[in-house]
Amino acid sequence: MKQNLIPTKEALWLAGFLLLTPLTAAWLMQFTYGVLPWQMPLPAALANALCIALVYWPLCALTGRAAPCCIGVHFAAGAWGAANWFVSSFRGTPILPWDLSALGTAAAVAGNYRLIPTWQMLAAIALAAALIVFLHPEKRKARLRLTGRLPLRLACLGAGLACLLFLVPTQRLGLLGISTDVWDPAGSYRTGGCLAVFLRNTEFLKVEEPPDSSPERVEQILAGAEAPEPAAVTVERPNIVAIMNESWADFEVYCNLRLSESVTDYIRSLDNAMFGHAYTSVFGAGTSASEFEFLTGSSMAFLPSGSIPYQQYVLGDTASLASLLRADGYDTLAFHPGERTSWQRDRAYPRLGFDAYKCGDDMDVPQTFEHGYVSDESDFRQLIWELEHKEAGQPIFLFNVTIQNHGGYTAADYPAQVTLTDAPGEYPMAEQYLTLANKTDQAFRTLVEYLEDFDEPTIVVMFGDHQPSVEQGFLDRAYGVTQDQMTMEQYMGRFYVPFVIWANYPLPESGPEVTSLNFLGQYLLRYAGIGGTAYDNYLWQLQTRLPAVTFVGYVDADGRAYSHLETNGFTPVIEDYQRVQYNNLFGGKERLTALFDP
Repeated sequence: MKQNLIPTKEALWLAGFLLLTPLTAAWLMQFTYGVLPWQMPLPAALANALCIALVYWPLCALTGRAAPCCIGVHFAAGAWGAANWFVSSFRGTPILPWDLSALGTAAAVAGNYRLIPTWQMLAAIALAAALIVFLHPEKRKARLRLTGRLPLRLACLGAGLACLLFLVPTQRLGLLGISTDVWDPAGSYRTGGCLAVFLRNTEFLKVEEPPDSSPERVEQILAGAEAPEPAAVTVERPNIVAIMNESWADFEVYCNLRLSESVTDYIRSLDNAMFGHAYTSVFGAGTSASEFEFLTGSSMAFLPSGSIPYQQYVLGDTASLASLLRADGYDTLAFHPGERTSWQRDRAYPRLGFDAYKCGDDMDVPQTFEHGYVSDESDFRQLIWELEHKEAGQPIFLFNVTIQNHGGYTAADYPAQVTLTDAPGEYPMAEQYLTLANKTDQAFRTLVEYLEDFDEPTIVVMFGDHQPSVEQGFLDRAYGVTQDQMTMEQYMGRFYVPFVIWANYPLPESGPEVTSLNFLGQYLLRYAGIGGTAYDNYLWQLQTRLPAVTFVGYVDADGRAYSHLETNGFTPVIEDYQRVQYNNLFGGKERLTALFDP
C-alpha cells in the first residue's frame, strides 16, 4: 500500500503558521512604528522575520502549541514597534541597546508623558484581537498543536538554531541590507526594521580604537598644546557653581517668535555676566550625555549614537572638573533633585571625583513643584543652603542638574502664562514649556541676588542640556524652516542652548558667543583662575580653531558648520581629538595618566 504523500489540511495550516508568523509579526512591528507594510523592503522584512523566528520557532517546539506562540509574538512585535515610536517622538531617537541599562530612569519620568496611540497602533490592536478570535475555536487549536510530533519539534529547534547562526555575528545582517545610521537612527529603523537594526546597533557597545592612536602619537598631539595666558582674575579659588538646567533653551535667539513676554529677560540684563550659546550633542533627551561632556571635556562625537557614558564608559575613576578641583583643595558636591539612581549617577559621580551626592530625598529646604517636578526655585534655594552651611573659607564646587523643565509638557492643570501672541493656544506643549523657562529666569534672580551679598567670591555658570521635545510645528516656526529644508548650520540650531556665566567679582574678559558643552568647562576654569592639565590646555587650543564640536557636527571660528561625514581641512584636527579622547577613556594600561589627571 502506497503512503499518501499529499499533505493534510492540518499540516498545511501548521506549516503556514510556522512559516508566515515571523513575517507578519515583522510587518506588524513596522506598522506600529509608522511604516506601512509595502514601504518595507523585502530583504529587510526577511531579516526582521529571522530575528522573530529565532524566538518563535524554539518557543513553539518547547510549548508544542503554535497558536498561543503566534499570538504572543505578534503582540510583542507590535509593542516593540510602538515603544520605539513613542521613544523616538519624545527624544528624536528610537530605543537603542544601551537604553536597556536605563530602564529605571525611564520609568521614573514616564508618568509625565502623555502616550497617545496612533491610528496604526489602534489598527494593530484590532488586528491582534481578530487573530485571537480566529485562533480561539478548539478546532483551530488542534490544527496548530505540535504535541507528540517529536520530529517537527526538533525541526523547529533546529530552525531556531539556524537563525541564531545567521544572526550572530550581527554583521551578517548586512547581507540583507541592514545597516545602522548613527546620524539618523530613527530613519534606519524605518528602512531596516526596528528589531534588525537594534541588533546591529549592539556592534557599537564597544568603541572601536581609531587608527594611529598609539600613546606616542597621543603624547605628540598633547605636547603641541601650550598653556594659555592666565586670565586677570582678582580672586583666588572662588566657589564654583555649575548648573545644568534641564531642557533650558532660547527659542528667542532665532527671531521668529512673538511671545507674550521674554523668558530670558532677567538673565540677559545681568551686569558682569556673559550670555552666549553652546551646542549640545542631544535633542529632547539624553541629559547625562550633556553633563558627561561638560564635566570631562570629552565629546559624544566619538561615541555611538544614543550611548549613555555614565553607564557604559564611566566604570572607574575618570578625570573631570570635579577631580581637578578636588585635587586643588575644593570640596566637591553634586546635587540633582530627582531620583538618586537616575542614569546611575550614584555610581558615576564618585568615579568622576565628587565627594558627595545629594538627590531629591536629601534636600534640606522645602520642596515646591512645577508640573510634577521639583521647581528651580527650590533647587536654587538648596544651592544657597549648601553655600551657607559649608566651612567658611573652604572653596566648594557645586554641580547641579535641575529637573523642573523636564518633559512632557502635558499637565492638564498647569495653565500657560507665556503664549505665542500670534498663535495663542495652538502649541500647548510649547507654551507650557515657555512658562516653565520663564520661571527658571525668575528663580535665577533669587540665586544671583543672594550671591551679590555673599561674602565669598563665587562664580556661577548655568547652561541647558538640550532643547525640549515639543510640537514639531512650533519648532519649525521657531527655526523658521522645516527640518527637511535645513542647511547644516540650521540643523545644528536644533542643538543650540543658552549659557550664562556670572560672578560676584569682576570677570576678567568677555566670554564666547558660541561654544559647545565639552569646551564650556574650560571657560569656567579660566574665569575662576584655575589652571588645568595638559589635556585642558589641549582643549583650550582646540576650541580656538573649532569653537564647537558635537555628535551632530562642528563649527569653525567663522561660524561655518560641518558634518562629520565630510572630509575637509579640519578632518585631521577632528581625528586627533578622537585619538586623544580614546586614550583618555579607553587607553587602559596605555593611558597617559599624567597628561589627563590632576
